[in-house]
Amino acid sequence: MNKLRIHNSLLMACALAWLAGMGAPEARAYPPAVGILSPARNCLSCHVSNGPWQDSANLIIDVLDKASGKSLKQVDGTFVISARRGELKTVVTVIGWKAGSAEQSPYRNAWIYVDPQRVGDPTALNKFAPGWMVNLPASCRVVGDQADAYPNAQLTALPMTVRAGDDASDAEIELQVMLTRGESVKGDAKRGMTGNYFERRVRLKVE
Repeated sequence: MNKLRIHNSLLMACALAWLAGMGAPEARAYPPAVGILSPARNCLSCHVSNGPWQDSANLIIDVLDKASGKSLKQVDGTFVISARRGELKTVVTVIGWKAGSAEQSPYRNAWIYVDPQRVGDPTALNKFAPGWMVNLPASCRVVGDQADAYPNAQLTALPMTVRAGDDASDAEIELQVMLTRGESVKGDAKRGMTGNYFERRVRLKVE
């Protein structure tokens, strides 16, 4: 628990230091503006979904239980992360594009887990569900990771640990994802980079 709190503190400190270094009152950059640096509702507040990577059989968006390697995806397409109070539960966010597809693959993935009801709240950097502690709710990562469930795919796969606190309750959050290729033009994030935006529902359950 102490390690998780330290990690959270470091994440917030880094975000604050980044803001101070930029010296700009309105930050629009990644690490994500969504939920952390601005009241942006989702990635499309800054970027455009204009790429060839549609919501098809080639798209990989999965959340795996780190201990078992099994997907937490339900029949309705949502993901369920369940934990007992005080338990550290680690999952792996897997995002990418299947091998052998005709389209040019994305090479950088960005994602964030966010409670949409907390977006725009200026009192906290953490926009995860209330009562739940989390060490890495957002990331932007170049592909090159591996996951046994998706051999030879162009992937990012990164662990995230959550803890249901004493005041945690069942909640529903969003996993917001962008698959991208290219580089945004400075000052205009809608130019230069090709990307596609996706959302998935994630349910947090206290056992």
